[in-house]
Amino acid sequence: MNIAILGYGNLGQGTELAAYNSRDLHLAGIFTRRDPARIKPLTKTARIFPEKDLLSRKEEIDVLVLCRGSATDLPEISPMLARHFNIVDSFDTHAAMETHFSQVDAAAGETGHLALIGAGWDPGLFSTVRLWAESILPKSTADTFWGPGVSQGHSDAIRRIPGVKDARQYTVPIEEAVASAERSGHSVLPPQSKHRRECFVAAEKGADLARIEKEIKTMPHYFANYRTSVHFVSEDTLRQKHAAIPHGGCVIAAGQTGLQNQHRQLMEFRLKLDSNPEFTGAVLAACARAVHTLHGRGQVGCITMADVAPADFSPLSPADFRRRLL
Repeated sequence: MNIAILGYGNLGQGTELAAYNSRDLHLAGIFTRRDPARIKPLTKTARIFPEKDLLSRKEEIDVLVLCRGSATDLPEISPMLARHFNIVDSFDTHAAMETHFSQVDAAAGETGHLALIGAGWDPGLFSTVRLWAESILPKSTADTFWGPGVSQGHSDAIRRIPGVKDARQYTVPIEEAVASAERSGHSVLPPQSKHRRECFVAAEKGADLARIEKEIKTMPHYFANYRTSVHFVSEDTLRQKHAAIPHGGCVIAAGQTGLQNQHRQLMEFRLKLDSNPEFTGAVLAACARAVHTLHGRGQVGCITMADVAPADFSPLSPADFRRRLL
């Protein structure tokens, strides 16, 4: 199958590497709003095209993977491009997910395409684990912790603020909350009280630092109501000390079984990632495979990872799966 990538930042590069390492995926092209002549892809066979050429090459593309930010890009381009392509996006604004789903579903359904939104590890893998927990243990409670690590979406949201040249945002779980969840199965705290956010920002010369800090700390869905610290640093410091993009997190779910709920059951799913964009890109590539498979069966509209059978993410045949993994 032929996939294409729109956007060539960290996530686009991670998706490029995932396609390179997958025997069943062919990268038809990388489309960027930057000058293609100034971009050197990570893999030798990748071709770079200007974004304006995307629609003219639609017949070469089975699934288009959108590697753009959730703050401003994906709400606009996902519905627009779902009218022309089967797509995968990594929209990660949890509070706006239902609105985004409805808009993309309407657009894809009009033209007979299939879109998978909210792909990644949270939302995505973690969402599915939370669904498993509630399905298997109806009286369960689930706690989700993100980090410690760099959030690509939150870092991108900071970079969109006027006066910001570059930024990294670290999400850090509060240790007491994690210990409470592991001990009792529920931390009884809202997400804002279970994490803190630490921001390192390289600002443009002469920028109003007080305004930038205020815009970060009051940004809805991203930083408002969280314990947030902002550190202004030079671009050199950002490159030298914050170049890596690690991340991770866990879902801890606890429930009871038995006639009198006397048996405590604990489910835990954890990720420790050296490279957040490379892992997320690998998830997007698996989702592209699933979209291609399901569209081939006639499915259209919008779906999430929880709507996909696990086998449809895999390049294995059903017989190979049963022999190797069942």
